[in-house]
Amino acid sequence: MDDTQRRVDELRKTSSELENHLIDELVAGKISRRDFIRRGTVVGLSLSSLSFIAAACGGGDDEEAAPTGATDTTEGAPQPGGALRTGIIAPAGALDPLIVADEGGLAVLGQSGEYLTWSNDALELEPRLAESWTPNEDGSVWTFAIRQGVTFHDGAPLTAEDVAATLNLHADPANKGNALSAFGGVLSPGGATAVDEATVEVTLDAPNGNFPYLVSSDNYNVIILPATYDGNWESTFIGTGPWVLDTFTPQQGVTYTKNAEYWDPDRQPLADTSELRFYAEDQARVLAIQGGEVDVLSQFQVVAGGEALLQDANITVIEVPASQHRQIHLRTDQEPFTDKRVRQAMALLLDRPALIDGLFQGKADLGNDSPFAPVFPSTDTSVAQRAVDVEQARQLLADAGKGDGFKVQLSTWDNYEIPQLAQLLQSAAQEIGVEITLNVTDAGTYYSDFWLNSPLGITDYGHRGVPNVFLTAPLESKGVWNAAHFANSTYDGLVADYVAAVDLESQRTIAKQLQELLLDETPIIFPYFYYHLSAEQSTVTGILPTGMGHIDLTKTGFTG
Repeated sequence: MDDTQRRVDELRKTSSELENHLIDELVAGKISRRDFIRRGTVVGLSLSSLSFIAAACGGGDDEEAAPTGATDTTEGAPQPGGALRTGIIAPAGALDPLIVADEGGLAVLGQSGEYLTWSNDALELEPRLAESWTPNEDGSVWTFAIRQGVTFHDGAPLTAEDVAATLNLHADPANKGNALSAFGGVLSPGGATAVDEATVEVTLDAPNGNFPYLVSSDNYNVIILPATYDGNWESTFIGTGPWVLDTFTPQQGVTYTKNAEYWDPDRQPLADTSELRFYAEDQARVLAIQGGEVDVLSQFQVVAGGEALLQDANITVIEVPASQHRQIHLRTDQEPFTDKRVRQAMALLLDRPALIDGLFQGKADLGNDSPFAPVFPSTDTSVAQRAVDVEQARQLLADAGKGDGFKVQLSTWDNYEIPQLAQLLQSAAQEIGVEITLNVTDAGTYYSDFWLNSPLGITDYGHRGVPNVFLTAPLESKGVWNAAHFANSTYDGLVADYVAAVDLESQRTIAKQLQELLLDETPIIFPYFYYHLSAEQSTVTGILPTGMGHIDLTKTGFTG
């Protein structure tokens, strides 16, 4: 027996049944090395162990072994020092960790606040305030080892009590926090307990094979706060992160200084100071980096001027394939969409490859009317892709007794490429006699008055590293974001099975059933999953964006 095999055998002896099952899947060629590493980080195996096993055991499809996330091709090593300026979309509301629900707000939370785990650009989980984590046999209890020697910005030490209190704060429905979209039906108040000074045990409402993602940066509200926290985060930006608040001016921006007491020597900020500048419109952000107002742009769209950045020799664009998308909901409990044939007809009107080319210059993946994006390892890619078919759409309407068409209002809001998508659907619908009236408002009006009450609407959804939130909040019968008012007991049962599955093979088996069910029912049209695009001046390098909209600036610096 060679030394490599001996080391693998030793690792297997100390691995759980779940971890050994994952290794068996790799050896049998059922999963690729890339998916083995992604899934291994979720169940708590270290990246070093995963990399060693992947190299030693082989198996799987090596085509996916290469990194699939952000690529920064800027030449030259970043230098320490300097004042970094980053343009971000303006936060939509108060910077309160409980209620932040937008990309600008989460980008701010992630500078001074930290999560138990970090969901990176390759959909791998990295340890942050949790050094490690392990599930029990069925994934109903997860135990987190909390990093020691970490302090909050006010000098107080981080404890397991702080972690438990933060999770219970967000899990309590009485607090009406945004994280309930992930925690609802998963974690109840009091479910997180500090076993000792360095250990938190989380007892879930039911088994959940992806739970570490739900306490990661993907669940962006859940930055770890002191157990004594009582609100008013905007006055301190309290956290354990690498950047400490200097000044905050609402509607304008935030300035930070680097945290001299930061716990991670590998993530000490290079720049002396960091400034986040807020821009309400896409066009303004694009002009800001073109005009030298900012060094980094955390996110931009190809529409509204972003196409110019793709061609600018002075700008480096970083693209991250992601699960962020638009959902076109069709209200299943009201006419004209009570008949699934009408919903299917609407889905057949969209030329998805043309949408991707026209709206994103090809920087997006096809959607197939379920939340299972191509980036998810559990997505079953054998399910047939829905394609445009106007004649079939016309026949479906006739079969449903609506051969003469109908009139309906589509509500949405006025940012990104969303208005263009609405117009394209409106135009396509005319071919089968459907007359769509557009109601395009500001974001606040749409989400307060129309989102959950409109017969037809377009809603933006940010990236997640696993599909759990997409499967539950907008599609379960009691989902808190169920704009389609979809109620299907078979679907609910399959989602419960998917959430409980702790191995990738089982997840894929259930995913196929969910994908096929949603193609048949079509409560929501998922036209595409678009890449997260960031940009930096040619004199800057080292930004680490994620598909969610977080941007790690600790390794960002000027090249000369």
